[in-house]
Amino acid sequence: MTVSSDLIREISSKGATRVALQAPEGLKRQLPGIAADLRDAGITVFISGDPCYGACDLDTELLKNVDLLVHLGHAPVDATDHVLYHLFEMDFDPKAALTALPLFTTKTIGLVTTVQHVHLIPGVVRVLENAGISVLVSKGSGRTPYDGQVLGCSFEAARKTGAREILFLGTGQFHPLGVQLATKARVIACDPYTGASVLVDGERLLRRRFALIQRARTAAQIGIILSPKSGQCRRELAGRLAMLSDRAVIVQMREVSPDQLLNLGFPCYVNTACPRLAYDDQVRWPAPMLTPQEFEIVCGVKDFEAYEVDEII
Repeated sequence: MTVSSDLIREISSKGATRVALQAPEGLKRQLPGIAADLRDAGITVFISGDPCYGACDLDTELLKNVDLLVHLGHAPVDATDHVLYHLFEMDFDPKAALTALPLFTTKTIGLVTTVQHVHLIPGVVRVLENAGISVLVSKGSGRTPYDGQVLGCSFEAARKTGAREILFLGTGQFHPLGVQLATKARVIACDPYTGASVLVDGERLLRRRFALIQRARTAAQIGIILSPKSGQCRRELAGRLAMLSDRAVIVQMREVSPDQLLNLGFPCYVNTACPRLAYDDQVRWPAPMLTPQEFEIVCGVKDFEAYEVDEII
């Protein structure tokens, strides 16, 4: 990847001469080359080497020492004059969506994807409409500013389509599972790079989550994780959850790791930081990691039959 002249112009238009670069783990290897391009343009560059999990995880400490933080790969979550969000677009052939056609049971579907692919949505819509499928794409808003965009912590774009059947375009199973749990719709996941389309089944995940809830019922103490990160800090929620049980205590952590949790020694944790910590990384944790909604089930505030996926709206 090379830095576009548009990015350099945008940095210059803000009067920035000292810039920090931040990217998620999958894009970090691009940063040295980008730094070289910026240096050639007369810009002093720093690179954030700390882990980054999304636009909700800005390097606010590094930002104190520069004019501008350039955050690559994510859409903006918090508006600020000192952060420039630069998307990392990933292309694929829109015709890849045609592999999902045999799995559709209706002629009207919702369409969602992740931020890397939102620029391809118009092309995918044309391909599907030419195949006789009516496509619903919701307008962007809030944490997902692009049309049809979903995040690991927000599936609002899928819900707003109102569709009984939804197509997710992208890699991995986390996002389509989240769409299925959040909407209760029939969800087809299409990996545009392998050409594989599959029907998403959230029942297996729900069975695993139910087992964790059952284990948590007998925990003598429960640590409620609170993140100070800019887009993940749900302080009010953590406080409300702590009041539900005299077994609960709030633990503030910037970086959540298996070693840290093991050292703390709680037999159960509740996550109010990035929702993906509970769902994606459960096998890494030394003890059950519940979502806020699951802890409410443990405390009798909610029923498992009305299970809700954790989101930050």
